[in-house]
Amino acid sequence: MFAQLNAQPKDKILALMGAFKEDPRDTKIDLGVGVYKDATGHTPVMRAVKAAERRLVEEQTSKSYVNLAGDPAFGDAMVDLVLNGAVARNRVAAAATPGGTGAIRQGLELIRLAAPDATVWVSDPTWPNHESIIKYLKMPLATYSYFDEATRGVKFDAMLADLKLVKAGDAVLLHGCCHNPTGANLTADQLAQVIAVIQAQGALPFVDIAYQGFGDGVEADGAATRAIASAFDNVLIAASCSKNFGVYRERTGILMAVAKDEAECDITQQNLNYLNRQNYSFPPDHGARVVTMILTDPALRADWEAELKDIRLGMLGLRTELAAELRRLSNSDRFDFLAEHRGMFSRLGTSPENVEILRAEHGIYMAGDSRMNIAGLNKQTIPVLAQAIIDAGI
Repeated sequence: MFAQLNAQPKDKILALMGAFKEDPRDTKIDLGVGVYKDATGHTPVMRAVKAAERRLVEEQTSKSYVNLAGDPAFGDAMVDLVLNGAVARNRVAAAATPGGTGAIRQGLELIRLAAPDATVWVSDPTWPNHESIIKYLKMPLATYSYFDEATRGVKFDAMLADLKLVKAGDAVLLHGCCHNPTGANLTADQLAQVIAVIQAQGALPFVDIAYQGFGDGVEADGAATRAIASAFDNVLIAASCSKNFGVYRERTGILMAVAKDEAECDITQQNLNYLNRQNYSFPPDHGARVVTMILTDPALRADWEAELKDIRLGMLGLRTELAAELRRLSNSDRFDFLAEHRGMFSRLGTSPENVEILRAEHGIYMAGDSRMNIAGLNKQTIPVLAQAIIDAGI
């Protein structure tokens, strides 16, 4: 049987990681892999996570199964974190998932269950796994304009024009904050216009929020998702705890489904439970329980928010320094967008050929579409990267 299998394409980011490890140069810089790194290049365990895990080891009395949708307390805590009262709790169905990727997968499965012919619209560009999962599920896929390679901002007029082609019953996948891979976000006014168009088209918003707290703060980063959730009868929200809690390997995520009323919410919850059962039965619990402890304990939450703020401000500082150094070297403002973008990533808006020059000649590794992980920089590597960008003629 296995002889009938076809070879699958290699994951580009994993291939990039492998190439970086094999590069013998001491001066190499990894801006490819999408994890937060501190100034030493290490991905630390957050203080509040360590404290919660210690307490969990002492207090936990069983490793028995939890509910199909996970611990209800995790659902409550995450709904509060993301939505903060924007929608009545009895309208929100929720199911824990293996990371944000699991939430995206289960959200797409729910769409397919409810509307098999629905087209899923994603931004151009978007996180590659969005398109990969949609195609694997054989769901209709379309893209809407988003990133302007010239200005490195949002191509907003084209975006609105494309969204006006969305059909009633389609799903529009939006990034809640810190757009991946570009770092370019909608303004509040632009978001309001997007909401109005999606309402007029009768489509379902599907929000992927993976970086809450990495842009402008926990509350500010949730604003767009809350505005969307409060404007529609039905909304899907996939939230990840990988980045803002640093629990990447614990695979901690959640899918929320906003329903029209409590009765519809009950039916939706039954379907989320059903989909979990068909896929992995019970979701992982360790990371979810740690996150719940942090969000519901005032001292742990305060420490988590303080450390998250330090991480966010550190990345903003790196952005500002890189933009300033490029302004100095280029004697122009064409790289100022780097200071305006938010989150871990920015897209330089250059060719794969230039990206290859950066790798081959300077040992600088980033995704082929010129997405770079700002968190992979530090004060010592900023001048190196800036000079390499200028030397490559970007």
